[in-house]
Amino acid sequence: MWTLAETASYEEEIKRSRFIAVAIRLDDPSEAPDWLEALRQAEATHNCWAWRVGDAYRSSDDGEPGGTAGRPILAAIEKQGLDCVLVVVTRYYGGVKLGAGGLVRAYGGTAAKCLHQAALIEVLPTAELELAVPFARTGPIWQLIEERGATRLEERWDERGLRLRIRISEDQVEALAAGLTDVTRGEAELTRL
Repeated sequence: MWTLAETASYEEEIKRSRFIAVAIRLDDPSEAPDWLEALRQAEATHNCWAWRVGDAYRSSDDGEPGGTAGRPILAAIEKQGLDCVLVVVTRYYGGVKLGAGGLVRAYGGTAAKCLHQAALIEVLPTAELELAVPFARTGPIWQLIEERGATRLEERWDERGLRLRIRISEDQVEALAAGLTDVTRGEAELTRL
């Protein structure tokens, strides 16, 4: 699976209308509204968009005829096999109507050209895990988690000890499990979420 290494943009004029595409990496769908607001150009005629993160996806025609903007942008993302991507295509109307087919080609084509020129990186599959560690065994786990490149998502303490939710590369799960067994003398529990 591939995603963007950095923000990409592309601009072209089609029958006197200016189309500007901006593509960003989007790892969490809950961040989409903030990004859409940040990328929206208020003076433009339309700010159409689409995003895909795993199985979740959304698109908007932003006032263009139904299915002529958002879906073609989403199709450009999917055709290039990308994930964790948001694309906004902004249109400044130039006075010439493009018709439904012309809009589909303009929005989808501008998004595709933007994505085609973008620098990409491979996204490795990840797993979300919860660790339950007794108080007496928490000391050595922090270094182990860091060594395995895990991201801490949530940390809480209860009467049994530490509960830690992490995200880790799928290829590191077994090594983490073995390391936890060693450093906690088998007292840690590791659960896949």
